[in-house]
Amino acid sequence: MHFLLQQLVDPQVMTMVFAAVAAGATVITLAMPLLVTDTLDKRMRAVALEREKIRQRERERLAQGNKASLRQSPKAYMKRVVDDFNLNKWLGQDHARTMLIQAGYRGQAPYVTYLFFRMAMPIVMLIVSLFYIFIVLHLDYPPLLKLAMAIGGAYFGMQSPNLFLKNKIQRRQQSVKRAFPDALDLLLICVESGMSVEAAFRKVSEEVGSQSVALAEELTLTTAELSYLPDRRQAYENLAQRTGMEGVRAVCIALQQAERYGTPLGTTLRVLAQENRDMRMSEAEKRAAGLPPKLTVPMIVFFLPVLFVVILGPAAIRVMALY
Repeated sequence: MHFLLQQLVDPQVMTMVFAAVAAGATVITLAMPLLVTDTLDKRMRAVALEREKIRQRERERLAQGNKASLRQSPKAYMKRVVDDFNLNKWLGQDHARTMLIQAGYRGQAPYVTYLFFRMAMPIVMLIVSLFYIFIVLHLDYPPLLKLAMAIGGAYFGMQSPNLFLKNKIQRRQQSVKRAFPDALDLLLICVESGMSVEAAFRKVSEEVGSQSVALAEELTLTTAELSYLPDRRQAYENLAQRTGMEGVRAVCIALQQAERYGTPLGTTLRVLAQENRDMRMSEAEKRAAGLPPKLTVPMIVFFLPVLFVVILGPAAIRVMALY
């Protein structure tokens, strides 16, 4: 012990020790770049392999379950009527296909059904209106006015498929709008945890299905399109077109920019999630603010007469008993 203490206080020994440490550090510093292996290629190969696995899995899922539900064959008689009258030329339009997609109807069968009812409903409504106006009601109106009323019924029948689709789109968008902020939060968590976009979309679609079936379906379709489409930007554009909502379109644009320019996706998703949540809250506040005017007429018609009867009824009975 005494010898070690003497060596520690010896300047010559300490100089030798520090020189050896410095020489070892120099050798390690110079040899470190040669010892470190480049793992970029390995990581890129792992990412490509995982993407191929996801693509294969989504193709198998489409082949097993979703293909039959998304591509239904049209009814034989409807298709025959559409082909015989060439309704695709006279009534077919791209706007109708967009509305069908936004309403959740995909494939050729809903389109053929839409064209068939666009032709059949005016005829049916015209016949029903003529029968109801001229035979059932016996209205004391001129025949020309009755015919005009029947034509109005036929026009309503022509517009009824569009009204049905608009109602369906509105309910579907409402379902998506309610669950979309929570879906963005889940997508943000998945992306920041290191998951790929395909895996994040698939995970969010599984979790958000209990809140909105429509949103889960759209995210599942987007996952499949990201797996097999050659251009990933087209998958995001299809998602925005299928929903027809500005909030979803903004998220799709952010995802496209992240794919193209490498912009940070986490901050963008956080801001968009907060904006969609604020929009949902403002819409709820707007509906709550519009409730009192809507309740004014029912209160005047139904509540006030009953209130007057309860308050003035006993006094009226006493007055009638006196006289």
